[in-house]
Amino acid sequence: MSALSAVVYREAKIRATNFTFIFWDLFFPLLYMLVFGVGVNVALGTPVGLGGVDYNSFFLAGILAMASFAIASNTSWSFFLDRDNGIFYEMLTYPMSRSEYLLGKVIFNVFIAILQAALTLAVGRIVLGIRVHWDKLPLLLAGMAIGTAGWFFFYAIFALRTKRNDVFNSVTSVFYFVFMFASSMFYPLNPLPAWFRRLALANPITWQIDWLRYTSIGLGRLHVVLLEGAAFCLFALVCFAYAVRCLQKQE
Repeated sequence: MSALSAVVYREAKIRATNFTFIFWDLFFPLLYMLVFGVGVNVALGTPVGLGGVDYNSFFLAGILAMASFAIASNTSWSFFLDRDNGIFYEMLTYPMSRSEYLLGKVIFNVFIAILQAALTLAVGRIVLGIRVHWDKLPLLLAGMAIGTAGWFFFYAIFALRTKRNDVFNSVTSVFYFVFMFASSMFYPLNPLPAWFRRLALANPITWQIDWLRYTSIGLGRLHVVLLEGAAFCLFALVCFAYAVRCLQKQE
C-alpha cells in the first residue's frame, strides 16, 4: 500500500467510525435546505432578481457550497485529534511527503462531499421539484471536489499554525459567518449596495457558489463563471502550497 493510500484508508476508518460527523456532513445541509429554504420560498416565491427561478432553486448552490465548506472545516479539525493522541508527530516521521499527508486526509472527504451533493440534488429534485441541468453534472461534481479540497487546505493553514483548539474554533466561527453572509449564498448581489457587491465578489466562496449555480440550474454568465472557477483553482493551489509549508515547519 502506498503512503497516500494508507492515509486515505486511515481517514476513511476514522470517519466511518464517527457517525456524528458523517450525519452532520451528509444531512445537516439538507435540513437547512428543507427548513430555511422552503420557508423563504413560501414567503417570497419567485422574486425579482433571482433570474426567473424560485428561491429553492436559487438556494441549491448555496447548500452545496455550505456542505463543502463544513466538510472541509471538520476535516481540518482532525489535526487537533491527531495531536491529542500523539499520532500527528509520529506520522510526520513516516516515509511520505507532506503533500501526500494533506492529500490523503482530504481525498476521502472529497468523496463524502460528492456523496452529499448527490443526495442534495436527489432530494431537491424529488421533494422540491428543482430542475437540474444533468448534462452539467460532471462540472458540478468537479466544483464540489475542488471546492472541498480548497477549503480544507485553507483551514489546514490555521489548524497547523494554531496550537489551541478553542482558538481554532473561534477563528473558524468568524470565517463561517463572514464567508457565508458576505457572498451570493443567500441572496442575489445585484440589488445590494456597491461596497457589499465588491466584498462578495472578492470572496472565494462566491466563486464556488456561482460555479455550482451555473452548473446546477444554469443561472449566471459563462465567461464570469469561468473566471471565478479559475480564480478558485488558483486560491486552492496557493492554500495547498502554504499548508504544505506550514506542515513542513511542524516539530
